[in-house]
Amino acid sequence: MTAGPRPARRPGALRRVADAGLPYQLLTFAPFAAGWELYAREWGGLLIPTFTETVEATVELLGSAELWQAMYVSNQALVLGFGIAVAVGVPAGIVLGRFRLLERLADVYLNILLVTPMAAIIPLLVMSVGFGLASRVILVTIFSIVMVVVNSRAGVRQVDPSLIEMARSFGASERQIWTRVLLPGALPAIMTGIRLGIGRAVTGMVIVELLMVSTALGGLILEYRGLFKAPLLYGTIVIILAEALLLISVARWGERKLTGWAHTMTARSAR
Repeated sequence: MTAGPRPARRPGALRRVADAGLPYQLLTFAPFAAGWELYAREWGGLLIPTFTETVEATVELLGSAELWQAMYVSNQALVLGFGIAVAVGVPAGIVLGRFRLLERLADVYLNILLVTPMAAIIPLLVMSVGFGLASRVILVTIFSIVMVVVNSRAGVRQVDPSLIEMARSFGASERQIWTRVLLPGALPAIMTGIRLGIGRAVTGMVIVELLMVSTALGGLILEYRGLFKAPLLYGTIVIILAEALLLISVARWGERKLTGWAHTMTARSAR
């Protein structure tokens, strides 16, 4: 009796770490850190701290209540603004991708949001809604919603029209076409837009605090810059970057979980 095919062995821990790319990222980061350290020691002066000073300042900041209070205030605008961007941007992008007439009517406004310098909108927000949380939420939403809408629209456009015609030939209703064909087909692009929108949302969160209201993380940056506390300034920026990378990694993980079938189909078609 012939034995059946053996089940594929799960790769070991070292193999999974290597496949994740972490060793390669560390190899590229090590020369960067060494070059930073050498440059700051030789030519940095007062304004550029060394890499080790930045690490020490980052650890010090992580143990301070002032940083966590600033993170709490800043992330209020981030969570609310990005939540609105996703809740409004995903349905809007899907509808624009499905109905060409609505797309032609709204396309000019999307182009305006894509090309307008966002810093120029800040004075308009100040005059309209003041310096409170609402203005910060609006700016974060404006920063991130464009990426969500554009990618959601592109995802619907990428759905093969023959699939829609096939569904109609089998008697599918418009609701079934949306739930069984359009939304699953557009989901990879939607998740990509959400991932890109997170980075834009963090950018908007910091810019509005730097240019409009000197509060929270933006206020810390301005304070440390004014007092020439370069290690703490760089440490604050490192923490902001770490938060952005963490959020993008979470979004990428969610993308893999929700759209794993798309990667499988791509791999099969490439064979």
